[in-house]
Amino acid sequence: MNKVILVGNLTRDPELTETPSGIAVCRFSIAVSRDYSSSDGTRETDFFNITVWRGRAENCGKYLKKGNKVAVVGSLQNRSYEDKDGIKRNVTDVIANEVEFLTPKNAQSDMDDPTVVTAKRERPQLEAIDDNQLPF
Repeated sequence: MNKVILVGNLTRDPELTETPSGIAVCRFSIAVSRDYSSSDGTRETDFFNITVWRGRAENCGKYLKKGNKVAVVGSLQNRSYEDKDGIKRNVTDVIANEVEFLTPKNAQSDMDDPTVVTAKRERPQLEAIDDNQLPF
């Protein structure tokens, strides 16, 4: 079985392209913090390259941006290539079958407007209710 589930934040804006035959492909990377801290108290982070295909790729390219939190379900795929210096490189990619957008739809624009953030933090005052006003 080859299955991976990751939750992390995009490290850069997604790159949406098409294959020569017109199939949409979106690539981005996410940073995933490890569950444990090192001896000096710092939490290490791993970076994963994500590849998404077709309609899901178009949605990722349209709605995701750097910093967004996503959950990715997919499989690992190894590939190798030769770099410009002729050195063979091995790369592991996550081929995403599912991508869940975890950042609220307007979270980024809300953060840019301090009045919206302030308004969300304020709680409405509840009226005091006398026991005689309860229907039970």
